[in-house]
Order: sequence, then structure tokens, then C-alpha cells
Amino acid sequence: MDAWYFTEMPYPHLPPQDSYASDRVSLSNAVFDPEIGADLYNRYLDEYVIADDLGLNLMLNEHHQTPTCIDPAVPLTAAILARETAKGRILVLGNPVANRADPIRIAEEMAMVDCISRGRLDVGFVRGVPYELFASNTNPTQTMERLWDGIELILKAWTTRDGPFNYESPHWHKRSVNIWPRPYQQPHPPVWTTGSTNGPNIDRVAKRGFHFASFLQPHESVRVLFDRYRAAAPDGPEAATRRLGFMPLVAVGETEAEALERAEKLRWFLRSKAAPQFRNPPGYVSVDLNIRALKGQFAGRTAAIRQESTDYLIDKGVIMAGTPDQVVAQVERFYERTGGFGHLLAMLQAGFLDHQETVRNITLFAREVYPRIRHLAGAKGQAGATQTTRSGHP
Repeated sequence: MDAWYFTEMPYPHLPPQDSYASDRVSLSNAVFDPEIGADLYNRYLDEYVIADDLGLNLMLNEHHQTPTCIDPAVPLTAAILARETAKGRILVLGNPVANRADPIRIAEEMAMVDCISRGRLDVGFVRGVPYELFASNTNPTQTMERLWDGIELILKAWTTRDGPFNYESPHWHKRSVNIWPRPYQQPHPPVWTTGSTNGPNIDRVAKRGFHFASFLQPHESVRVLFDRYRAAAPDGPEAATRRLGFMPLVAVGETEAEALERAEKLRWFLRSKAAPQFRNPPGYVSVDLNIRALKGQFAGRTAAIRQESTDYLIDKGVIMAGTPDQVVAQVERFYERTGGFGHLLAMLQAGFLDHQETVRNITLFAREVYPRIRHLAGAKGQAGATQTTRSGHP
């Protein structure tokens, strides 16, 4: 199993939650203090470098118009870490293709980061969460089509050697595509995506051989998603399992009490507040899915269980918290309950977990947990990555 360090780079210094309607989309940016923000950005980047030094891979994402994630331009962050880190792979999960104006720009950005990192990049393509359709002014009914159309264009741009080529589709019209640079990894970096309820989309991901990740869902739901992926994968369940990833909140402590205290701070991430009109814009999901949701078929999934106790969330695998021995056991239990997966995307920082606590959390996980779970699903980890110095030279 490969392990990845992750934080959404939050800005937790918010007014009382009952004083505003939504922290997504509409919370005024007057709340953001640039001096505090500058400190946070540099602190978060430092923590990524520490995680790399300790032998973890690195995962990044981006969101827009929200204090839960103040990284709105993940290519910038990935480029910084490509230069500042030396060992771990860098996973961008992901580029919200459906909400970006130009897939070719994404292809260029990711190729550049791949070159800077000397082939340590994994590239994720995501549809984008429903809240962000308001910021991007994107038609909710077209996001899945735009995502896959954009992926096809990016892959063609990465792999074409005799361009320029013309590309015409319902969403993208390109007269001359001939990207410079092209990726360091050939034919292109590993591709990831995410999902939660769309079965046919999971089938499509599996058939393409892309990695698939699930975030913060209970083991019962994750098992359904992972089993569908395995069933659709053309190269069999064992190879498919190695391409599956799961992201929990992870808190490791010298004692159980210390870990649970950290877990309570990490739970800040689960308390995000979004107004109803932002959570499900018309057309974002199908009529069938909305009917099933109204009938309560998804009641056991993360959105409905976020107010449950920490013990409950630990049992479901949404949070993994405790001493190193306890966290190892929780990872192994989740692994068995879901039929196995190859990547643990450990969210080791959120909310008000400060720098000192975060570094301790990363260190305990990297030194006391990760070595004991690496054997699961046949990890390759950093051993297969090109190691570079801070100057970027091998």
C-alpha cells in the first residue's frame, strides 16, 4: 500500500457558524486576512516538504470560494512542491476539468510539473463539487460530458508526436494542438479520478485503467464502489485493487487520548456549512439519483453521518485515530471490509491542528504506521520514483 500525505490547506479562522448562511460560495472574503493566509500557505508547504522527507507521497487538490481549501490553483502548488521536494510522488487530485476553460492549459501545466519533478507526478481529473458551479458559471447538466471530453483532449495532447492536430467535439474546438512541453513520463503520468454514486462512470474509469479514489465514506459504501470497479477492470481484481485509493481523516498519538484530541480538531473539516441551493444545483445529478436520495438510499453515506460520534466514525473508517497499533489495526480492518485498496490518502491536517501537532501527526504516521501497512496490496511507493536533490538534479 502506498501512503500519501494530504491537507486541504484550510483557513479555519471564521466567525461563528450561526452568523452566516454558507461557508461555501457566499461567505465574504472580507473574513480572509492576507497576513494570516500568507503564514498558512508557507506553513502548509513546509509540512508537505516534511512529509516528503519522512518518506510519504504527497496529495493536493483545489477548491474555489471556500475557506475549507485556500488552494484555488493546484498547478501552482504542485509546481512548488515539484521543485522543493526530492523523493515522493505528487498526486494532483484533482484538476476540475469540467469547470476549467481550456483543457490544453491543463495538459501544458501538468506536463511542466512532470518535467520539473522528473516524472514524480500523478494527475487526477475530477468533475468538481456542485458548490463550484456557481463560481465557474458552468451548466450543471454538462459537467460529466465536459469532464470526459476534456480528458480525451488532454490525453491526445500528451501522446501526439506528429502534431499539430485539430480537435472538434461538443465542448472543445481546437484548430491547432501541439503542446510544449510534453510529459516526462511516457506516454503520460498515471491518471486518477474520484466518484461516489455514478456506477456507469466507475465502469468507464475501470475500463480505462485509471486509478479511482473514494473520500470520507463508510466502509459499506466504499465496498460497493470498489467492487464495481474491480468487476469492470479488464486486467482482473488484483491489479484493479492496486489502483484503488481511500481518504480518511487520520490522527496518530503517543496515547489514545492524545490521538482522539487530534481527531476532534480534524473533525473541523466535517463541519463545513453549505446552503441547500449550493449542494445540489438542478441537473448536477440525474433525476433517478435525486429520487433515490429522497427515498433515503444514501442515508448512510458521509454527508448524513458527519454529526455522529467520533467512535462511530472510527468504526466506519471515516476517521482512523489512536496509537500507532490502533491505527494499523483500523487500516487493516478497513482494507478487509472493502476488499482491499492500494493507496491510503491520509488527511493528517485539518482545521485548527497547528504546525507542531501536524508535524507530530505526520511523523508518527510515517514512522510507526506506514511501515506496517506497506505490504497491503503490493506497494511500490517511492522506491520506483526518481529521487532528486532540492536543486532538481538526480
